[in-house]
Amino acid sequence: MKYLMIRLIIVFLFFSCQYENRENSLPETFTAKKNKANTLAFFRALEAENAEQVAELFSNDAKHINPYHSGIFPKGANSKEGIKSYWEPVFPNFDGMTFHIKEIYSMDDGNRVFVKYRGYINLKNNAGVYSNDYYSTFKFNDEGKITEYVEIFNPIVAAKGFGLLDKVK
Repeated sequence: MKYLMIRLIIVFLFFSCQYENRENSLPETFTAKKNKANTLAFFRALEAENAEQVAELFSNDAKHINPYHSGIFPKGANSKEGIKSYWEPVFPNFDGMTFHIKEIYSMDDGNRVFVKYRGYINLKNNAGVYSNDYYSTFKFNDEGKITEYVEIFNPIVAAKGFGLLDKVK
């Protein structure tokens, strides 16, 4: 009898947890799926080293913000054209880049996306690989265009990777 009671309690707890999980987890919206796909398209465009393709993902009045630029890296860019101009000179400096997405979440009914990732950038002339951990947020308009991209990285790791450690403010 004692074992039967324990089994019944376990079964009850199992099914009540399953029911609770179904109640608390809503299906991802179309907007969230679309904007997560657009976020991943951004990383694919970077890996393809295609500034035009990167810029096409942004709205005309978009902002790219690097809050931890530390005075030695660009602060970011404004407008679709500004973002294209930001990335055009970057790609020729490297021999390829890849981004490994560790986590991606849609927020705010899918109008914002958070990404945790690691970047690997091959330096020219076999000078090694620069690697850093990043956190980024993306805001989207109703058309699925990026209106704000915030790139958070460790500026000390970046400065060290590019031989600029003495320039950190």
